[in-house]
Amino acid sequence: MSDKRNKPSGAGDKQQGEPDFEHALAELEELVGRLEKGELSLDESLKQFKRGVELTRRCQKILDQAQQVVEQLTNPDDESSAVPIEPAE
Repeated sequence: MSDKRNKPSGAGDKQQGEPDFEHALAELEELVGRLEKGELSLDESLKQFKRGVELTRRCQKILDQAQQVVEQLTNPDDESSAVPIEPAE
C-alpha cells in the first residue's frame, strides 16, 4: 500500500518541468526570503522576481483546478457529481 503523503499533490496534471503545488509554494517562500534580505544584485533580483511570478501563476492554476473539482463535487444540481472524477493527464 502506498503512503498518500509521499504522493505529490497535482502530479496528475504536472507538465514537464513544472513543480507540483507544494514544491512551487516552498520555492516561492524561499525566493521571497532571499528577496526580502535585499542582498541580491538588481539583475539577480529581477531574475528571482520573474521566477516568483511564474511560481505564483503555477500555484494559482492548481488552486483554480482544485476549486473547480470541489464545486463540481458539491453541486447538488449537477448529475455528474455522482460520477468519480479522473484527474486530467
